[in-house]
Amino acid sequence: MQEIYDEIVKVMNNGDTASLATVVSTKGSTPRSSGAKMLVKGDGSITGSIGGGCLEADVWQVCMDVIKEQKPKLLEFDLTGREENASGLICGGIIEVFVDPVISTPTVFIFGAGHIGFAVSKIAKIAGFRIVVIDDRPNYANKERFPDADEFVIDDIAQAVQSLSINRVSYVVIACRGHLEDQEVLEQALKTDAAYIGMIGSKKKVKTIFGSMKEKGFTQASLDRVSAPIGVSIAAETPEDIAVSIVAEMTDVRRGKSGSSAKKANKRQAADE
Repeated sequence: MQEIYDEIVKVMNNGDTASLATVVSTKGSTPRSSGAKMLVKGDGSITGSIGGGCLEADVWQVCMDVIKEQKPKLLEFDLTGREENASGLICGGIIEVFVDPVISTPTVFIFGAGHIGFAVSKIAKIAGFRIVVIDDRPNYANKERFPDADEFVIDDIAQAVQSLSINRVSYVVIACRGHLEDQEVLEQALKTDAAYIGMIGSKKKVKTIFGSMKEKGFTQASLDRVSAPIGVSIAAETPEDIAVSIVAEMTDVRRGKSGSSAKKANKRQAADE
């Protein structure tokens, strides 16, 4: 059982996907009793067992569906007449299995502890994100100014990207105080598996930075991962307005409603017109 819990911790730390199947009730002859667990990861690998045989194969398929849909399911299996283990024993009972998705807490990495970063931290926290603020100014990136932040990284902003655990449940918001820093962070962020990468900037700034990055060998496909200008399209003027648009866009990506390269490219094309 401990092996399963250890694996769940790894899944959450690495930003992987998984679902946990638990036998919640049994009646009659069943291969396992209540409490038996099986963890299925997104790659299909299994830790633990709820009895093997056809039952486990059926539950495995449901586990994979739950990983995709991110919604729990309660299942009932009538095992009458089914061979459920290697010994060929016939089970004749009923078993209920609850399958729950293992959901990693999404983390937003805010590069830049300015007004927009502050507003994003407040709204993103309400929306259920873990907050990490990165800046090289300790008098800006601190608990007094950012009471909703879970962690602070006081370091050269561009270099900090390489030391952070940015994975598939990570959201990167680039709002540094200078174009050069923004580009340096963006170049490093594109080397990660971040679910979302957004950068503050005018149309002119985005065009200039992307042009420079293309000269360095970054492909259009890579740049299409970036949401720039950042956020959904609203009549944003204040830092709070901009933060609302950013968190709304991150939430869309989190819920699987948008975030494709094509949509980001279309948004950028519309902004250039």
